[in-house]
Amino acid sequence: MSNRVPAYGLGEQGIATSAKLHWNLVTAPLVEESVKRGEGVIAKEGPLVVETGRHTGRSAQDKFTVRDAETEGTIWWDNNKGMSPEHFAALKADFLTALEGKETLFVQDLYGGSQPEHRVNVRVINELAWHSLFIRTMLVRPEAEALAGFRPDFTIIDLPSFRADPARHGCRSETVIAVNLTEKLILIGGTRYAGEMKKSVFGVLNYLLPPTGVMPMHCSANVGSKGDTAVFFGLSGTGKTTLSADPARTLIGDDEHGWSDTAVFNFEGGCYAKMIRLSAEAEPEIYATTRRFGTVLENVVVDPVTRELDLDDATLAENSRGAYPIDYIPNSSVENMGPVPRNIVMLTADAFGVLPPIAKLTPDQAMYHFLSGYTAKVAGTEIGVTEPEATFSTCFGAPFMPRHPSVYGNLLKERIARGGVDCWLVNTGWTGGKYGVGSRMPIKATRALLNAALDGSLNDVAFRTDDNFGFQVPVSVPGVDDAILDPRTTWADKADYDATAAKLVNLFIDNFAKFEAHVDQGVKEAAPSAA
Repeated sequence: MSNRVPAYGLGEQGIATSAKLHWNLVTAPLVEESVKRGEGVIAKEGPLVVETGRHTGRSAQDKFTVRDAETEGTIWWDNNKGMSPEHFAALKADFLTALEGKETLFVQDLYGGSQPEHRVNVRVINELAWHSLFIRTMLVRPEAEALAGFRPDFTIIDLPSFRADPARHGCRSETVIAVNLTEKLILIGGTRYAGEMKKSVFGVLNYLLPPTGVMPMHCSANVGSKGDTAVFFGLSGTGKTTLSADPARTLIGDDEHGWSDTAVFNFEGGCYAKMIRLSAEAEPEIYATTRRFGTVLENVVVDPVTRELDLDDATLAENSRGAYPIDYIPNSSVENMGPVPRNIVMLTADAFGVLPPIAKLTPDQAMYHFLSGYTAKVAGTEIGVTEPEATFSTCFGAPFMPRHPSVYGNLLKERIARGGVDCWLVNTGWTGGKYGVGSRMPIKATRALLNAALDGSLNDVAFRTDDNFGFQVPVSVPGVDDAILDPRTTWADKADYDATAAKLVNLFIDNFAKFEAHVDQGVKEAAPSAA
């Protein structure tokens, strides 16, 4: 495997270590190393099962961007925590010292981005074999012949055993994710949650691509037989992964994409799906990946004797995850790319039960709802609490947005207008009342409406203007109960609907106030208004 060792090694990067270096190992040897080192176990039918410890999700409060001449005027500091160059220098010195003492390290040379002219070369240095397998699964894997000449644009050093010192390193705790866009170096310490690596690459691409005119997106994407690409924006729990995994359409990717002049391209080479309560009936394509060698399952409970999985057991984490190569989904794109979009779908799980199951948006309305990034969580686990909670995450991915949201919103609006793209808001949440009163939107109705939108037939039906939000809502769609299309008619208590709708409208208006100075009049006029 000597051809997998690049000429431009760690020494050329100023990284000194006496560790045994495993360069660009493929799946089988990485699984072997993981098991041999006690990092995980092989479950029945082949997946590697690992535990991430106390960090079962991202440590958003422990992520920092170095504040220097490069970033001072380009980063959205209201949303990103700064770290001084001096603190980063101390952190880097301590990371390099930690690397010197390691007995074994795993190094992967990978691409962030599937379209060659817009990708970034990423080198990832890991102390855990399963982390090396994870990131190799999740990013785009170069052809073997490209490895010898590989030179990284960015480098990630990921050391879960490292313990940061807040006083010395200017961080918050022993856990740290520090991004230096000038030095093109990302340091991750004190967490075994592997998703930090992939989201760090996403953040880098979100920073690099907008000045080139490429729109980075936290979305899934698929393409129909006629080259009709659809993009699905949505926060966790809205159906982004489920709805894009459609047997009748080719999957481009489930989480992170770019929209260039010529393509929608996946940033990744794998998928990272929630596993908790996954079923073969509801999500057969994703479920099948839990029975594959090469899949990495995080915090999934496994029987120590039979090695059978229990996907319903949340003992280790509600956020149990599976990482698998995208080609484990049967109808995935070989190129990880598709044509520019014909449809954009913004998914929301409205637990207030106010929004219609589907609505058509103008470009101004699309930008308004993109910047809003709305969904609503159901009530918490506290007994007697039934009131939904609104969540606004701008651009449907605020934690990963280094630049101001208006940068991404304006890019989206320009591309929608230029391409004549149809935009849809789809509510996968509640109907017939808010959470606790109504019921979840029937998946069959969502699928039927989505299919009608994507095949163009929804453009031929009659529409009404929504009294609260001003967007266009279909009055009647073949195969869908007309009543469900008008949320107010599904509520037994119409006055309660009106009051709840007014409350939601005000939540939108209050949330959008911070963006008003950054958008034009058309977008401002796309705001909802209480009837």
